[in-house]
Amino acid sequence: MAELIANRYEVDKLVGRGGMSSVFKAHDTLLERDVALKILHEHHLEDEEYVERFQREARTVAQLSHPNIVTVIDRGEADGRPFIVFEYVDGQTLDRMVSRRGALPIGEALEIAIASARGLAFAHRHGLVHRDVKPQNILLNGDREPKVTDFGIARSLDVKKGVTQTGTVLGTSNYIAPEQASGDGASAQSDVYSLGVVLFELLTGRVPFEGENFVTVAMRHINEPAPRVSERRRDVSLRLDAAVSRAMAKNPRDRFPSMDAFAAELEACLAELRSGTSDSTATVLRAPAPVPARRRLRARRRITPGPLLVSLLALAALAVIVVAAIAVQQDHSVLPGVPSAKSGAAGSAVSLSAAGTYDPAGGGGEHDSDIGNAVDGNSATYWTTEHYNSQDFGGLKDGVGLVLGAPGAKPLETLTVTSDTPGFAAVVKAGSSAGSAQIDSGEETVGGKTTFDLNGKAGSVYVLWITRLAPDGVAHVNGVTATS
Repeated sequence: MAELIANRYEVDKLVGRGGMSSVFKAHDTLLERDVALKILHEHHLEDEEYVERFQREARTVAQLSHPNIVTVIDRGEADGRPFIVFEYVDGQTLDRMVSRRGALPIGEALEIAIASARGLAFAHRHGLVHRDVKPQNILLNGDREPKVTDFGIARSLDVKKGVTQTGTVLGTSNYIAPEQASGDGASAQSDVYSLGVVLFELLTGRVPFEGENFVTVAMRHINEPAPRVSERRRDVSLRLDAAVSRAMAKNPRDRFPSMDAFAAELEACLAELRSGTSDSTATVLRAPAPVPARRRLRARRRITPGPLLVSLLALAALAVIVVAAIAVQQDHSVLPGVPSAKSGAAGSAVSLSAAGTYDPAGGGGEHDSDIGNAVDGNSATYWTTEHYNSQDFGGLKDGVGLVLGAPGAKPLETLTVTSDTPGFAAVVKAGSSAGSAQIDSGEETVGGKTTFDLNGKAGSVYVLWITRLAPDGVAHVNGVTATS
């Protein structure tokens, strides 16, 4: 005979077990419906903190009525053991789906993250921060609609109430925000970070940081810059890549200002994906060169020349060859304003070398060991700036630069930058040294691939001077090319 709780809830089967409680599928004999019954573990009954946390969850979630939050139906006590009754979600947890399927299609991953963000934003607007956002706490119903659950360690956002405690590490290490791992108080931005990690895992099939134990992983969240989604998956758009990175910024002030703002940006990413207007990092960084226009025209319109036309073309080609040979011998241009082969053709590629970095307001360099990645011709590698807080870069310092060498101190016509961190701004300077270089271009906001038109200043070095960073606080330079 099935166990009956509070003379109403008939226990069916165990569906989940956590450190604090167990969750059973049960049947509400009064209202004739299935419910989820959460019961505190017996060995925690003597611990007032666990009992209070469990009861607080019931009070907390009872205030929240949202399609993307699991609804509390009832709460009570049976044989001295507190219980909470939730709506029964007939589906699976997000972590089980990811373990079974791995990385999800981008659109599906975005839909799950957006719906979860909406539920969490609703909780934040009601003064509650979850503090343990992870795939295990996101349920997918039969319609694959996400529902956030387990507000067991949720706290009020009102610091005056004294419940945003510091010095206590709460959360799950794979998804924990750096400030939580450090024992500082949690905020809405802590949930933004954790949901960013969840989205990272949905898109890549792996969490950003792994380790043997809680402490190892938590320390990596505190100390190591998070990897970019594009490093593990090349078909994400530049905008989505930047959004996930911003959500996982180390400093809460560098993340999205609210969960609503994060959701809005993800919705924009999904709209671009559906409309086909977003550029993936693979497209921007590794797309083949377009077919020349004349070749495309020839492919569309086949013209079969007659014998007379063939003869005339042959005579014309022979005449051009003779004139060109004479011009080279005499060392002058074939046509006015067109340099000869000896003096170099206009728009010809210039081989650049990575000479160093320039950080006059800093002292620790800017990843000098990686500067060769900017000119190695491999778009999958990059030179990177340090990570900066928004108040540091552009406030305490004017910028940082990548110093490039040009052979022969010749003036350049253009300098083209490829980056997988769009949104930072830069100018190009030219001179005999980084310190004496003068601005040689207008300021440009760098996208996936951006060309700076230069004003002809000759220099033995050219400095890509980064004046403003994107919101995630870092700039990558995957490639730099130039023409003279």
